[in-house]
Amino acid sequence: MGSSKTATGVTDDDATETDSLSATSANSSRTQTDNEFHNDTVNHSSSPLDSPPYAQGEKVLAHHNTRVYEAKVLRIENKQKEWRFYVHYLGWKKSWDEWVGVDRLMKYTEENLQKKRDLNEKHGNDKNPKAARASQIKSKSSNVARGRKRKSEPIIKETATIHSDKLVNIQIPPTLRKQLVDDCVFVTHLGKLVKLPRSPNVNDVFNKYLDYILKKDGSIADSVDEILKGLRSYFDKALPVILLYKNERHQYQEACLDDISPSTVYGAEHLLRLFVKLPELLLHADIEEGTLIELQAKLTDFLKFLQKNQSSFFLSTYHVPEDIENSTNKQDD
Repeated sequence: MGSSKTATGVTDDDATETDSLSATSANSSRTQTDNEFHNDTVNHSSSPLDSPPYAQGEKVLAHHNTRVYEAKVLRIENKQKEWRFYVHYLGWKKSWDEWVGVDRLMKYTEENLQKKRDLNEKHGNDKNPKAARASQIKSKSSNVARGRKRKSEPIIKETATIHSDKLVNIQIPPTLRKQLVDDCVFVTHLGKLVKLPRSPNVNDVFNKYLDYILKKDGSIADSVDEILKGLRSYFDKALPVILLYKNERHQYQEACLDDISPSTVYGAEHLLRLFVKLPELLLHADIEEGTLIELQAKLTDFLKFLQKNQSSFFLSTYHVPEDIENSTNKQDD
């Protein structure tokens, strides 16, 4: 759960902290706003012999982690001399429904709604120290153009420091995963490169996908168009920072002069690398859980489209750069 954003959540701003109901419980140290909320909920506690402070079907405000959400009481029970309430978070899937104690709830009043807004705004402005990697997409792109060094580990390798259970689950089909392995072998072991400019390029692939959706569904949902725009934005910023192997940088500097967008030069080979990095990048995007699930489904559908057109979108072999080829010829002479 968190503040709303577009279906992609991939904007030009630095990534912000992701909020979700799967986060750990709130910190024991409370700010003044937290204490106001806490004091309000404690005042509603009562003896088990009394009637429950909240009724079944009542609309309430529920505290979860560092935020407050609108909820509805579905069931009530008295367990171990304490009232417990089974709540549904409004606007969220039933999988988020849970039992909470009276200390987690507030009456749905204008005063408490203001407390909710104040608390959510305060925590919504907090910066996530782990977002540094995502922000590097924007801040370090110029450094790569000047030849700044970075590790050339295979693109397909996941970042070990990120817990997999917190990442967006993007299932790359087996044939496309093999494509990634072949891509790594061509570039890092055989010294070959994708010949640029590519045709179709990334923009062409996106347009072909829109044509496919239009033909299949009869219309194109706004969310699909937003996702593709977000992917294009991420690709253009991420390519020089985290999507290139070391021996591809010189080619990038020559191919993307005068602010030419990588999405007009590179093709499906480099676009597929982005999908390996997307779970880590989206981890730092402020996207609501429901929107994230929709995004995941749309990305999976796009990958199936790539797989279906793999023979026409991807190269079967790469070329040897001219400088390497000339060097080899001289040695033969």
